[in-house]
Amino acid sequence: MKRLALILALLLAPLTARAEIDIEQVTSPGGIDAWLVAEPAIPFVALEIIIDGGATLDQPGKRGATNLMMGLLEEGAGDMDARQFQTAREGLAASFGFDTRDDSVVITARFLTENRDAAVDLLRKALTEPRFDQDALDRVRGQVLSGIRSNATDPNSIAGRTFDREAFGDHPYGSPVSGTAESVTGLTRDDIVTAHRNALVRSRVHVGAAGDITPSALGPLLDDLLGNLPAEGPARPGPAGFALDGGTTVVDFETPQSVALFGHRGLARDDEDFFAAYILNEILGGRGVQSRLMEEVREKRGLTYGVSTYLVPKDHAALYLGNVASANDRIAQAIAVIRDEWARMADEGVTAEELAEAKTYLTGAYPLRFDGNAAIAGILAGMQATDLPPDYVENRNGYIEAVTLEEINRVAAELLAPEALHFVVVGQPEGVE
Repeated sequence: MKRLALILALLLAPLTARAEIDIEQVTSPGGIDAWLVAEPAIPFVALEIIIDGGATLDQPGKRGATNLMMGLLEEGAGDMDARQFQTAREGLAASFGFDTRDDSVVITARFLTENRDAAVDLLRKALTEPRFDQDALDRVRGQVLSGIRSNATDPNSIAGRTFDREAFGDHPYGSPVSGTAESVTGLTRDDIVTAHRNALVRSRVHVGAAGDITPSALGPLLDDLLGNLPAEGPARPGPAGFALDGGTTVVDFETPQSVALFGHRGLARDDEDFFAAYILNEILGGRGVQSRLMEEVREKRGLTYGVSTYLVPKDHAALYLGNVASANDRIAQAIAVIRDEWARMADEGVTAEELAEAKTYLTGAYPLRFDGNAAIAGILAGMQATDLPPDYVENRNGYIEAVTLEEINRVAAELLAPEALHFVVVGQPEGVE
């Protein structure tokens, strides 16, 4: 019990909040690359492993296979069944996480320095020797199906599924990562084995590590952990065409409040205008400072408790999305105000004062992201997955500061397309066609 309490404390213990961190690039003897921020002061190590591909690698008719497979990695490995595996992990006071996203799978590990070798060996078994026992498969499948049934009655989930289906059609982006009740029910153990072989491959690995470990120790650890994964995987899907034009889709759902998901095309993460768009979004509908949409939709008119927008640069498509909720008899007005503000910012741009305030917030908040080993490991892996260089951490705020008023207003005119905004409204909205 004391050991569990200790690892919880270490998981939550922040390092000094700062963006000036020393990133070391490590290549294992077997050729696996990783970035490391060594911090020997706390006897604790955090790993984050991002493997490109994710749910987009689901085979035709097998939607949800990658998600179900990742949910089974802790349900028995090697000579241990599910209960034995969990007992071993708890005895080491280690924490593992397995997540499926559209474009990647993510593995996280947190463990005490004294248990490092045993924890890594246990994780290795989960990644390379999963059992996929039928009883575990049926149990986890039931959990996934329960989540699918729950989402079927959640207005926000309905809006997301509807928007994705209409925007992306038959591309994997057009359906949920978790699959459908029909596709998940039909998955066999062979499908799970195939998903495992396709999703966990060395050539697509990005590793972030932080904590009490040296570069010389990290390299062999990575070979032990990942060296037995297949070297290559299947081809990833091509670009996802965006099929939605401006307009509104209404999904009838009995509820006193309608929710709306809205958006149009966005910008890729490597677009030269991304930083200008990032600041622009903070001013229009971001959550860090008082945005224009919050001012106009909530503060002035009281139409909602919250409205926000966000850039979504996926690997095969880039979106600019937002969401809002309002009473059925007021959602039409909220939508009209959002469209008007979208058009006003496209036409008039932002003010010098708005730009300065957004820069102050974004540059001041950035160091706070580095608030512990786990957070740092995640940032390091994410930077690699988005092709950012190690010096991005020290230069990022400079990129924000370099955006000029002229530049951001040009991007506003080019990116914001009020006539292309499509709203998916779930509820019983009045005055919305």
